[in-house]
Amino acid sequence: MKVYFFASFLMILITGFIIFPGTSDHSVSPVSQPSAKDNFLKYCAGCHGTKMERFAGNTWEAFKAGGDLTGVIRSGLPVLGMPSFEKAFTQAEMKAISDYILEMKDKKEATVAVKFPAVVRSKHQSFRIDTVAKGLDVPWGIAFLPDGDMLVTERSGQLFRFGGGKLKAIISGVPEVLALGQGGLMDVVLHPKYKENGWIYISYSKKAPDGVGGNTAIFRAKLKNNQLVEQQELFKAMPNTTSGVHFGCRMVFDDQGYLFFSVGERGEKTNAQTLTNHCGKIHRIFDDGRIPPDNPFVNTAGAMPTIYSYGHRNPQGIDINPVTRRIYNNEHGPRGGDEINLVGKGNNYGWPVITFGINYDGTIITKETAKAGMEQPVFQWTPSIGPSSMKFVAGDRYPGWKGDILSGSLSFKYLERVHLEGGKVTEQEKLLENVGRVRNVTVSPDGYIYVAVESPGIVVKLVPVTN
Repeated sequence: MKVYFFASFLMILITGFIIFPGTSDHSVSPVSQPSAKDNFLKYCAGCHGTKMERFAGNTWEAFKAGGDLTGVIRSGLPVLGMPSFEKAFTQAEMKAISDYILEMKDKKEATVAVKFPAVVRSKHQSFRIDTVAKGLDVPWGIAFLPDGDMLVTERSGQLFRFGGGKLKAIISGVPEVLALGQGGLMDVVLHPKYKENGWIYISYSKKAPDGVGGNTAIFRAKLKNNQLVEQQELFKAMPNTTSGVHFGCRMVFDDQGYLFFSVGERGEKTNAQTLTNHCGKIHRIFDDGRIPPDNPFVNTAGAMPTIYSYGHRNPQGIDINPVTRRIYNNEHGPRGGDEINLVGKGNNYGWPVITFGINYDGTIITKETAKAGMEQPVFQWTPSIGPSSMKFVAGDRYPGWKGDILSGSLSFKYLERVHLEGGKVTEQEKLLENVGRVRNVTVSPDGYIYVAVESPGIVVKLVPVTN
């Protein structure tokens, strides 16, 4: 119970508390320091919500039973990616933050259902918002079956089938997932020739054989009577690690039928620059798991042959530009430096040798933002928005957004539209502000945009309107 409690709390806490400013000067007057509330609203509310709606209730019950929130802030849990803040804060500062959170959590009101306006009018496109799935926690991936039903992965390990706005089935046969921190059941995509072969591809965090830690894996299966059958494991990232952060893992098929997918560097920076492991990379395989003979590092001694590009931190979005047919990804920076990249064969994207971000505690990772032999991002966000997934808008349903990138923001709870002109970002727009933590954005086969949100756990459909 104690291990579960701390693991759950740390992964909720990690993106908020680790960027609090602090001081080791005990002589400074408290009057000159930001209050605990100011610190929370300025540095934590983007992830945890101004009403603390992103804190799990059972976590607080455990604290009331004797847990030590201040101790977690002070000592950290490096195995889950949270460093110690003993040198960044005074004991009084940590205690004040802890007391404020616990006090406000007790006063927190029940979450109110989201109410959407009848019509949303953005710069170039008007639309209404229809809720097509609800009652979820962390909906991570979405795929559409030929009959119009929607498969939705839940990070905790469940696979749901929705149709007609209602839950139709919980799919059985999902393998046990390593539901640790940011890991769990992740993306789901259909084979481009699904109607012919029936293959469904699912990414998840898989336990190591000894049950200690694990890493990102991909398997394919077929759906029969709402059960996954004929399962085949296609990929398992190495090495196994007990880290609970930076698993990747988005997937996309290109026009040639190759499967591209991402694996994060698992919280170990040096992994991204090392070709002898799978972490911090974009990978490419055939649809049956075989290695393409023209992958860039197939003939490099010691290199993992699935690697397509490297030097990535935690890429959680990947898609194909509908015009150029080139592959793009987005990925989490640390504190600042989230990126959109044009993914090229054999390219090095620099992490952690170059970055526009800094460590969560304010310390410098590197002063370099560019270096020969390393790619520059198409675009970078500072401060970080926490990009979750990305999708190009294709087709004619949204003429005002055609060709634009949609990217979810976990930190600031909106969907961002990014317009590219000549390979450069020339316009940005926030959509669905305060809708919740946008975990996934995708486009259905019939051209409609769907957005999966956590807190509240829903999937919405953006329906274009002309008036």
